[in-house]
Amino acid sequence: MKKKVLALILSSVMAFSLFGCGNSDAQSSTNEAPAEDTTESTDEQEAASAETPEADAESTDETAEADAAEATGDAALKIAIVSSPSGVDDGSFNEDNYNGILTFIESHPDCTVTPVQETTGDVTAAVQAVADIVADYDVIVCCGFQFAGIATIAQENPDVDFVLVDSFPSDAEGNEVTVDNIYAMQFAEQESGFFAGMAAALETKSNKVAVVNGIAYPSNVNYQYGFECGVKYVNETEGTDVEIVELASYAGTDVTGADVGGNYIGSFADEATGKVVGNALIAEGVDIVFVAAGASGNGVLTAVKEAEGVSFIGCDVDQYDDGANGDANVVLTSALKVMHLNVERSLNSVVDGSFKGANVVLQADTDSTGYVKEDGRCQLSAETISKIDAAYEQVKGGTIVPAANFNGVTPEDFTW
Repeated sequence: MKKKVLALILSSVMAFSLFGCGNSDAQSSTNEAPAEDTTESTDEQEAASAETPEADAESTDETAEADAAEATGDAALKIAIVSSPSGVDDGSFNEDNYNGILTFIESHPDCTVTPVQETTGDVTAAVQAVADIVADYDVIVCCGFQFAGIATIAQENPDVDFVLVDSFPSDAEGNEVTVDNIYAMQFAEQESGFFAGMAAALETKSNKVAVVNGIAYPSNVNYQYGFECGVKYVNETEGTDVEIVELASYAGTDVTGADVGGNYIGSFADEATGKVVGNALIAEGVDIVFVAAGASGNGVLTAVKEAEGVSFIGCDVDQYDDGANGDANVVLTSALKVMHLNVERSLNSVVDGSFKGANVVLQADTDSTGYVKEDGRCQLSAETISKIDAAYEQVKGGTIVPAANFNGVTPEDFTW
């Protein structure tokens, strides 16, 4: 089912061609070191020929050690991170991945990272951006669904390791594939959305909350469904009656064509419509809104800041700093997708020689989903944090399984 779903995803939202490229050992002329004069004087040649056997042995040992270091991944890594148009300083998705690399480099200072910004957001351009640099790096981190088509590039460059975030690699027909040198990670966004839904339902004063998304891709539907399950959980365990407000004109349609409801802006880069949706929800009495909409969410945030008594729940990363509003802050908490930790883990596996290709969905049991509860970074009450933490342990243990776009559970039939 997952492979068919991925094919639908790619055929419905992408049109791309895969680009072949040369062997990773080939270096372009622009990256070659300057030529050196290798001519030795007669005296130098004679001196070289007079080296002792001990010196030869020492040289051989050093060469062997260097070869062993390279074989086990201990050699300094040249890392590239290829990001979307918002770049690695976007304060959100891309930056979190970049921070994982920077943390890795703190422990491995001989390694380097080069950010590569793909400026169009086009799927074909994203794949080409990777093809253009594949010969120059040991590891390439690719951030976003638009890089799913790198499978052929990876297969043609087996000496390069790839870390693919928020997508699984696919073939030319859009079918999911596993590639030996691609570690691809997706996240159980429904878990983080569940914690956001609990936070909203426990903290609302108006008893009306909402979730706003960008496009009804599976990751966004996961956030929506998780949020709805979190609200349902609070209503049934706390005896409350919190309403989830949806605007019919902004209902989402997922990649299979199914109506998933919710509030979908229709873009990840439309702040104007984001503000329209935010204002409409606030007019309906919503006082807490969870937003998973990329740059479109900035418009919702503006609407929240201009209103009175309305709070915002951030997404993917800690967005507390974005919530500054004069002397106040409108961010209640943020739902987390812990990318930086898993990018760092992937790079460590390259160094220690344990790296291998896989397509994995990361969950709470690896601390890969969660929410912000640290003092000074959220405005949740101690009681709310206690209740969410208790539920977190049940999610981690598999007792609570929130609905997701394709896990066979809907918010309506969610139970625990």
